[in-house]
Amino acid sequence: MKYMLLMQCGEQSDLPPISTWLPEEVKAHIEFMHDTNKKLVEAGEFVEAQGLAGPEQARIVRAGDGGTPVVTDGPFPETKEFLVGYWIVDCESSERAVEIAAYVSAAPGPGGKPLNMPIEVRQVMSGAPEEL
Repeated sequence: MKYMLLMQCGEQSDLPPISTWLPEEVKAHIEFMHDTNKKLVEAGEFVEAQGLAGPEQARIVRAGDGGTPVVTDGPFPETKEFLVGYWIVDCESSERAVEIAAYVSAAPGPGGKPLNMPIEVRQVMSGAPEEL
């Protein structure tokens, strides 16, 4: 089964902004993410992973009259959390997806301490839920 692991930052996560980290702390964090991806590839569980630009580069798009795009620029001060990256993994069970999420949650931050950041785990649906 495929699962999406969503890494979010914001007020609820209590993570210090990466702009306040020392360069070697940023490097260690990125190396951890690369090593995690490599381990997932070796285990045959890696599908995709991406880091995302900050919310100040986000755009909200809605269809206007006649389907014409209506674009609202960020940043959005009312947004308390934002998505910073994700993984899509293909693993045997939701328990395994949770194990991977817990591992990623402990990525190093300032001082090399585990960040324990919140990682949302959601199954990727291949079709409509059976109850529909």
